[in-house]
Amino acid sequence: MKSAPSTPSSPQLQPPRHLKRILLKISGESLGDEGGGVVPAVVARVAGQIARVHALGVEVAVVVGGGNLLRGAEFAKLGTNRATADHMGMLATAINALAMQDALERAGIPTRAACAFEMNTMMEPYIRRRVIRHLEKGRVVILAGGTGNPYFTTDTASALRATELGVDAIFKATKVDGVYTADPRKDPGATKFAQLAFQEALARDLKVMDRTAFTLCMENRMPIMVFDMFVEGNMERAVRGENIGTWVV
Repeated sequence: MKSAPSTPSSPQLQPPRHLKRILLKISGESLGDEGGGVVPAVVARVAGQIARVHALGVEVAVVVGGGNLLRGAEFAKLGTNRATADHMGMLATAINALAMQDALERAGIPTRAACAFEMNTMMEPYIRRRVIRHLEKGRVVILAGGTGNPYFTTDTASALRATELGVDAIFKATKVDGVYTADPRKDPGATKFAQLAFQEALARDLKVMDRTAFTLCMENRMPIMVFDMFVEGNMERAVRGENIGTWVV
């Protein structure tokens, strides 16, 4: 599949070049297999990619989803109260956060887990200044519980936390190597963007993130790197500025 032409270069469309602090958004499905669940070997591979970026001196915060264990929206469709269903999904993110914390610590990376709702016997509460201090001290911080509120996705949590924590970019890990004009798994003629403006992504309805999250990023000029996390070394290459994935800027 060929790459689509980039949007013409302008000062507003330049991706960040020197990344000091990033937020990695990982879906729950990225930590399991086709049958769902949490697969230790998969979690360890993801932790290894984060460790390589951490070794570059980049501060890393991680937002994890919970879709490998439970999707609140699916329960809501079957009649469960939506707020209750979303709270169940938030609990699933906490399980994934603990798995990721353990994998990172076994890789020798100092780590903290912080949750948007109270879970004090297992992880810290999310306090913005405390999380920033952890990052400054070289700790990877895993953020669980979404925003702590129902009706918001972990995409929105990523956009909110990235803005609060003053990161240089959101790295959205997917199983596709960037943003395409159409779904490349269904359309063999789909072309990949090397770089894309927020406005064009909205006009094309490319669904980089859900609309609430995407609008929050656009309004706060938060760049988004969409890349394939499951090619070994891709995250490090993207942080180094190599031609990996798609920048939405």
